Amino acid sequence: MHIGDVVCAIIERDGKFLIARRPDDGRHLGRKWEFPGGKVEPGESAIAALIRELREELNVSVTIIEQLTPVEHRYPELSLRLIAFRCRLKHGTPQAGVHEELRWIGIHEVKDYDFPEADLPILAEYRMKLGDLSSTSANEQSAD
Repeated sequence: MHIGDVVCAIIERDGKFLIARRPDDGRHLGRKWEFPGGKVEPGESAIAALIRELREELNVSVTIIEQLTPVEHRYPELSLRLIAFRCRLKHGTPQAGVHEELRWIGIHEVKDYDFPEADLPILAEYRMKLGDLSSTSANEQSAD
């Protein structure tokens, strides 16, 4: 089953980024760590979905820095296209909401957390981007 496009946010703060642990409620990828986000609804843009999901899940608004390369991934039971955005907090303090737990981690700590397979190419691209941050500030756009 193809569930369509899913958006996620790499929310940066003080050299770290936010990850969220999925609940162990019997659904797909329970207890895995992930970037906050969710499904893009029919007729909705990826950016609009990101804004909505972050408001619903974390009660925050963000400034988008850039979009990373979308990842097509197939799990045994479903497939998806994951669209990640680098962001900074604009308003609010992240609240766990639908997640069991939130943590701010550095890129060097990723190996200590169990991420879904679809997130691994995003983490690899993000690690590469961290070496070249000089040109991002001119490309930022507000998303709220």
